[in-house]
Amino acid sequence: MAAPGSELERLVGIMQRLRAEGGCPWDREQDLRSLRPYLTEEAFEVLDEMDRVSEGGPWHPLCDELGDLLFQIVFHAQLAAELGEFTMADVCKAISDKITRRHPHVFGDEQVKGAEQVLSNWAKLKADERKRKTGRAGSVLDGVPTAAPSLLRAERLTEKASRIGFDWPDLAGVRGKLDEELRELDEAIAAGGRDAIEHELGDVLFSLANLARFVKTPAEDALRMATRRFVTRFQYIEARLNEENVPFGGATLEHMERHWQAAKAEEKALP
Repeated sequence: MAAPGSELERLVGIMQRLRAEGGCPWDREQDLRSLRPYLTEEAFEVLDEMDRVSEGGPWHPLCDELGDLLFQIVFHAQLAAELGEFTMADVCKAISDKITRRHPHVFGDEQVKGAEQVLSNWAKLKADERKRKTGRAGSVLDGVPTAAPSLLRAERLTEKASRIGFDWPDLAGVRGKLDEELRELDEAIAAGGRDAIEHELGDVLFSLANLARFVKTPAEDALRMATRRFVTRFQYIEARLNEENVPFGGATLEHMERHWQAAKAEEKALP
């Protein structure tokens, strides 16, 4: 088995060759702006393979997708190196230094009692780092990208706030808050005001994301998996209707519901 370092060096060399004079015309044309959609796409393809593995699928396709994502990182580092900003070695050093610094209970003498204390210490260490860099500690909520999927961002924001004690004491409190927000949504729907409905629906979704954090089931992952199930079941309905020669749009709701329940039964029968 080859050492990770030698293979990373090989990948960096391949990237340098692609960008060099006489390399690949397409790769030579790229810049930070043009590469953005590819980075996003590769990250989501990694998530797709992670979902398949979690459902019992093979691991090797995940290896391939992680490689594609790593290539994007190497690509961005090469662009920076060409401008004299930083290299892939700098990227590796920066994250190694950061992880070592933020785990004094592993790489130093500090003692911790559990994962919750690790997260609390992490928040303090980040604040200290920001203060050294910018002169101020900033907000504990800093670092959650505004462009992140909204459910993911909501969960990460509440998680960060919890690290300084701003949190519900137990699951019952979170569940009660969701009930409260649902009642307020019902009232807004009854009143019919569009802005109020949007406001209250947002509060419900935010409360669900917080509940997901408490039960350690990320809302973004849960919704993505539910969406996958919907697609699989709906395509099952379409396939059965096609076999029955039912014209497009000609099936009743009751007919489709029978196939929906059959699709669910097949799922449960899988090992």
